[in-house]
Amino acid sequence: MLVSALAFLILLTFLILIHEFGHFAVARRVGVVVEEFGFGLPPRARTLFRHKGTNFTLNWVPFGGFVRLKGETATTQHDLSAPGSFHRASFSGRIAILIAGVFMNFLLALVLLTVGFSVGRWVPTYFSLEEMKADGKSGVIELQLGVMIEKVLSGGSAAKAGVPERSILASIDGQALAEADEVASLQEGKRRVTYEVLTGTGFLTKQTFTLTLEDGKSGVVVTTYPRHVAAPLRSVGSAFLLALREARVMTVQTVIGIGHLFSSLAQTGKVPEGITGIVGIAQLTHASVLAGFMTYLRLVALISLSLAVLNILPFPALDGGRVLFVLAEAVVRRPLNQRFELVTNAIGLSVLIFLIVLITFYDIIRLF
Repeated sequence: MLVSALAFLILLTFLILIHEFGHFAVARRVGVVVEEFGFGLPPRARTLFRHKGTNFTLNWVPFGGFVRLKGETATTQHDLSAPGSFHRASFSGRIAILIAGVFMNFLLALVLLTVGFSVGRWVPTYFSLEEMKADGKSGVIELQLGVMIEKVLSGGSAAKAGVPERSILASIDGQALAEADEVASLQEGKRRVTYEVLTGTGFLTKQTFTLTLEDGKSGVVVTTYPRHVAAPLRSVGSAFLLALREARVMTVQTVIGIGHLFSSLAQTGKVPEGITGIVGIAQLTHASVLAGFMTYLRLVALISLSLAVLNILPFPALDGGRVLFVLAEAVVRRPLNQRFELVTNAIGLSVLIFLIVLITFYDIIRLF
């Protein structure tokens, strides 16, 4: 548990610092003064050192980090137009600063996914058996299919013989099976068949059942099941292409999840299953640590990409919302009301904090 807690703290802190470093590096590049780069959250414990006008500080809350740009929250014309101020930078410069954190999180996810698909030999995420079969044929993955007995119907021949549910139907009359469609053809025109069924942990225990058929049926519901899925050794190039595909899949699922969250809150006032917050991420971190380093690394990639998607959303207080203000200023060709922007971002932040608390509340409820 101690290792998992440390892994959880390192995970989120590292991802936040990578994000903030993006803002920091681009701000310096376009001439905006970075007044502070904080490790952890305030209150400040001490100033570690000062370099090129930036105070690098250590803060008492040992979680995450932040950067403070000159004039970022200024409201007076004097502060807004001061040399090195955020608002003195060009429109493109400000947008580059704001999206730099998102870019760093996306880049980190892409690097980790490339490492995972090459060195770690990860299997991509699939949402249908057809996708898996297509990639199995093309060599993207190594796939062995089987037939799962999903349900044994009451009163049928299989139920009377004691055929167990959630077992693998390995063969019928000695003919090996790979897909559920083969069952009907092997039983067609027969009155009696012999099933070889695999049960137990890892489906290692063999059992044999002789069943009578009625209209070619034994009273079982079967489905095609991926018995074995593995990945071959890949080149960096092919791993990178898979990383791009995985990033696209994760991005789409994150956006769908966000839409599902707001839809559920609007209709039922509840956080739906599958949406998790800090507590849920801590649980996932614990499970990934137990599963091994490469599983933990995949979780880091997933959360890094999720942070990138969340931050680029056009919502006040998020990077995407702040980009909208810069774009609006570029369109009207004059400075916007800074107090209005600050108030809007403050309201957006309040909504985000409320959502975090609400999701965490449901996380805790699900623990029990």
